[in-house]
Amino acid sequence: KPETAAVLKRTVEALMERGAVVRNLENLGERSLPYKISKHKERHRRGGYFLIDLEAPPSIVSTMMDHLGRDIDVIRRAFIKHPVSKTEECSGIIPINYEDKLIAKK
Repeated sequence: KPETAAVLKRTVEALMERGAVVRNLENLGERSLPYKISKHKERHRRGGYFLIDLEAPPSIVSTMMDHLGRDIDVIRRAFIKHPVSKTEECSGIIPINYEDKLIAKK
């Protein structure tokens, strides 16, 4: 829908203006909401769900929550911190002491 595309475009542009790097945008489809939500003088029973994967400083969360709260096309908004996967350093090849192996065989 053009309205949905406009909302997503506004949201992604606002994120990028605040220094976020948008990695992925995923459409989870339209579904029934878990409960009726009244927002901007309307009652909503269904809504479109979207995930935006981004990297940004934590300082933009509060300004984006305010921005999305004022957008009349956004029913609910949430930011979820994704844990950063810790990379393990390779210790390399462990040297083998061949003298000990030869002595153990005798």
